[in-house]
Amino acid sequence: MPISSRPRIPLGALREREFRLYFTGQLVSLLGDAVTPFALAWAVLDLTGSARDLGFVIAAKTAPLVIFLLIGGVFADRLPRRGVMLTADVARMAIQAATAALLLSHSAHIWELIVLQALAGTGTAFFNPASTGLTPLTVSPGRLQEANALRGMSTAATLFAGPALAGLLIVAVGPGAALAIDAASFGVSAFYLARLHLPAHINLPPQSFARDLADGWREFTARTWVWLIVISASIGNMMSSVWLVLAAAWVKDGHGGAGAWTAILVASAAGALAAGATVLRIKPQRPLLVGIAAVVPNAAPSILLALKLPWETLVVAELVTGFGNMLFNTLWETTLQQHIPPASLSRVSAYDWFGSLLCQPLGLALAGVVAAGIGMSRTLWIAGVVQLVEIAATLAAPSVRHLRRLEGLQPGGPQPEPSPQAD
Repeated sequence: MPISSRPRIPLGALREREFRLYFTGQLVSLLGDAVTPFALAWAVLDLTGSARDLGFVIAAKTAPLVIFLLIGGVFADRLPRRGVMLTADVARMAIQAATAALLLSHSAHIWELIVLQALAGTGTAFFNPASTGLTPLTVSPGRLQEANALRGMSTAATLFAGPALAGLLIVAVGPGAALAIDAASFGVSAFYLARLHLPAHINLPPQSFARDLADGWREFTARTWVWLIVISASIGNMMSSVWLVLAAAWVKDGHGGAGAWTAILVASAAGALAAGATVLRIKPQRPLLVGIAAVVPNAAPSILLALKLPWETLVVAELVTGFGNMLFNTLWETTLQQHIPPASLSRVSAYDWFGSLLCQPLGLALAGVVAAGIGMSRTLWIAGVVQLVEIAATLAAPSVRHLRRLEGLQPGGPQPEPSPQAD
């Protein structure tokens, strides 16, 4: 696999003002996001002790994310992307503040957490497609992969620090404080987004919402490697969500407790951080081949838990899978940004998010139910085998193995005539 090293200093993207501001705001927001899953899981388990309820709460946040992603993608291509992201940040700040207030006042009910997390997921559905389209506007083309790698490293770094901070907050004042931090972090993100100076937004030709969706779908389906990887990711995320629910319940139920779960999450973040540092310096000529090969170990956590091996083995497995997932995500996002025309990028990204997350709520909601019916080990064996099969099928596709990287934002092609609007 020919890989050329990057001659520039790998942190050069941070010298560019717009990316530096964008990166800083997202770094703070990601810290809050990293605290939230840990605190929310313990809040639900403290309320009811039920893996089923935990799955429902997590699924409640993911399901609206899936439902509204396509709408969010159209809005992000139609409207200034920064404005869409600002609105989503302010809304999520209010939602997480309300969740924190319920937990801190010890008056929370499961149905309230479900409703609030569903609203938070809706905000994320508008934010994510806009974010993918905004990144190329903040950095020069030659530093695009570098910028995505730095964003990935910031995610990993906050995931590394998030569980430790969440653990301290849970012990000191309870999980509600962690949600309060997440609410404040959305405010910081909005502040930095407001300071960006971006190119004028290019308006799309006037047409119906359905036509916008159809145009985005054509761009999405025109490239076999795009929809094939999204289908694979959808299946893989569903199986990983089964592991997430069952592993959290198993660890809490006398197999290491909060300390073990923290170690598992931190190991995953450490692997991702190492992957980010790696992808800062390499340029695979066949990025999707490298990325898919890196996620082959994703089945390992399910198989190890099915065997009921000590929780320490899950730490090692998560270190490896964290590395592979971050490597893939960085190469995948850069490839989309380089190959998809900018005017359609947010809609294609929305179809990507939509497809990738489509089956995840089902996995979250059914994990505890299926495990209760056929046993935890059998459920996890099925999840592990399915992951191996979907990864192998993706690697077998020539369009995935042979796709080569491009230098620049996208290969060109007809774009709509510019109609400037402040972004």
